[in-house]
Amino acid sequence: MDSKQKLLVIIGPTAVGKTKLSIEMAKRFEGEIISGDSMQIYRGMDIGTAKIKLEEMEGIPHHLIDIREPDESFSVAEFQQLVRAKISEIAEKGKLPIIVGGTGLYIQSVIYDYQFSDAAADEEFRLQLEERAKNEGVEVLHQELTQIDPESAGQIHPNNVRRVIRALEIYHCTGKKMSDVQSEQQPDLLYETALIGLSMDREILYKRINMRVDLMMEEGLLTEVKQLHDQELRDCQSIQAIGYKEIYDYLDGKISLEQAVENLKQNSRRYAKRQLTWFRNKMSVQWFDVTEVQNFPKKLTEISHYVEGKLQVKSNTY
Repeated sequence: MDSKQKLLVIIGPTAVGKTKLSIEMAKRFEGEIISGDSMQIYRGMDIGTAKIKLEEMEGIPHHLIDIREPDESFSVAEFQQLVRAKISEIAEKGKLPIIVGGTGLYIQSVIYDYQFSDAAADEEFRLQLEERAKNEGVEVLHQELTQIDPESAGQIHPNNVRRVIRALEIYHCTGKKMSDVQSEQQPDLLYETALIGLSMDREILYKRINMRVDLMMEEGLLTEVKQLHDQELRDCQSIQAIGYKEIYDYLDGKISLEQAVENLKQNSRRYAKRQLTWFRNKMSVQWFDVTEVQNFPKKLTEISHYVEGKLQVKSNTY
């Protein structure tokens, strides 16, 4: 029919078990993994982003991890370009590219025929908004976005200054909401894609998130964030990540460490909810419930059969 490249995509909320599944899928289908997480690109930000450890990779090549310094910016358009190039590179080796992550917009930009245009740009207006964000706080700008484009505001975290400003800039330049601009594109899938989503009972997922945060603290999250704080990294895209801004508030003397940890847990739970909303509203996903962890081998077989049928590929038997 056509010669689209085969691509496996594994998405789902934070702490649902994407990493474990991705390793098994890579072993079964001779794949290489591309990180679909917008924060794992940063060096020195390992614990807070739940970056996969070397021993957990089990020899499977991983890409787009540790490719930027924490003070560097990184856009969706850059991600799109890098990942598409990596997909072609992996496919040329006869391997199956596997994107794994929870940053919905980033993954969506890769697998669909989205075009990023600079037409809707006003540098002077953008600089004005950046100055306002510093003086008035990004919350004020997020409230303005909520008034004009509640759908986009609901998908963009208030602390994501860059995305809030971009949405306001698009409206300023075009008179159109960013959500409308995105929906008007109605893009097609660029790849022969098996898009798998992992879901879990919400209460169990929230418990897993809380446990993950506790483990992060045990593994040294405070020390990791303090190293960034000591470098006086402030107005950086990376520091807006969940797990870093909360600890920054503690290091700045605004809140106690206990409150910072509680805020981190709460923000992580809220993020998981937003992730699920995004995936269900924006992408055509084949969902698999992985609530019963003890049934993982059975679920693994079920998912493998789905991938085999969807992509017309054979899996290795283990």
